[in-house]
Amino acid sequence: MKTRFAPSPTGYLHIGSVRTALFSWLHARRHGGRFVLRIEDTDRERSTQQSIDAILAGMQWLGIDWDEGPYFQTQRTERYAELAQQLLQNGQAYRCYCTREELEEMRAAQVARGENPRYDGRCRNRREPRESVDPVIRFKTPDQGEVVIEDLVRGTVTYDNAMLDDLVIVRPDGTPTFHFCVVIDDADMGITHVIRGDDHLNNTARHVHMMAALGFERPVFAHLPMILGEDGSRLSKRHGSVNVLEYREEGYLPDALLNYLVRLGWSHGDQEIFSRAEMIELFDVADVNASASKFSQEKLTWLNQQYIMAAAPESLLPLFVEQLGKLELDPANGPEPVRVIEAYRERAETLRELAATVFYLYEDDITVDEQSAKKQLRPVMLAPFATLTAKLAAAEIRAVRRSCRSSMACWASSVRVSIASVSASR
Repeated sequence: MKTRFAPSPTGYLHIGSVRTALFSWLHARRHGGRFVLRIEDTDRERSTQQSIDAILAGMQWLGIDWDEGPYFQTQRTERYAELAQQLLQNGQAYRCYCTREELEEMRAAQVARGENPRYDGRCRNRREPRESVDPVIRFKTPDQGEVVIEDLVRGTVTYDNAMLDDLVIVRPDGTPTFHFCVVIDDADMGITHVIRGDDHLNNTARHVHMMAALGFERPVFAHLPMILGEDGSRLSKRHGSVNVLEYREEGYLPDALLNYLVRLGWSHGDQEIFSRAEMIELFDVADVNASASKFSQEKLTWLNQQYIMAAAPESLLPLFVEQLGKLELDPANGPEPVRVIEAYRERAETLRELAATVFYLYEDDITVDEQSAKKQLRPVMLAPFATLTAKLAAAEIRAVRRSCRSSMACWASSVRVSIASVSASR
């Protein structure tokens, strides 16, 4: 078995794409197969190195490792050109000289007649080139019969060939399109199971025809339902973070995020929390529900807190120190971070929140919010604070203060400021 994850580097790594990668990775891992990472960068205008870096960083942070790749489509242009020429020679593709204006007029007329806009094949039998027009190459889709797709998630899906138009496989500048490349890449790389979003389901019928024309074996398909926001609309930024790297910045744990995503469309009884080993042992893409799932930020945050509570404090140390650094705090200027994690993690849902909660332990410049002081630092607290300050100043406490380094001094400073605030409020 061999699966793949094939993102386009035209933006950030979307949370929905991460779920697709996770399902493909888990399916391969469970069945002892291989997982391929392929960057589909044929859209040269929109593809950027920054997006490629974000994809790789996101995958590495999540621990979704690949056995082959990353492959890049822009490095395989000769192979695509070779097979495009083969289709032209076999009469299974043709050059189309229609201009953009002609295509727009054609579609407008179809819409006016109540038809679905589609290319009408007017250049199918054209033999003569057209001056001053750089042609595209279109695949000659069979216009009779039907194509049947057996999908692991969607079941049997049937398309009438008469409803499919002739897809562009090479652009006027000679660059191949996604639809052509993906068919060739999957065949050349030996992909046995294509797991992807159901927004590609309509294209699959056309891909199957190209596979047949090129003599490629058809892989097993599994099209995953989309992820919706809690309001039922397509998941977007207004529902929260959709860029996976934003969750890293916000202090979420990668295992918590993967655990949440695996439950969007898949389940194993009533179990909510899965280790990676359990996911690999239990997951099968054939068990994925065909209905769309709703993304709940609240539930993800709850799950993240469960992971923080269950983790060994030492395992959280690097990520916690990273969050302190983002707040410009020096972990050496306070108590040992591991002890802080142990003492305060019940109060935080993310590591960013944990770092913000313990800010005062690592900050020498203590300030008191006037409104909070007026509400919380009542006169009745003056006597206990005075007693505490006296004890901290006593000789028998100095050894403790030295062992606690600047954190105790910070605490004493905070108490003194608090007493001053109480006195002022009186």
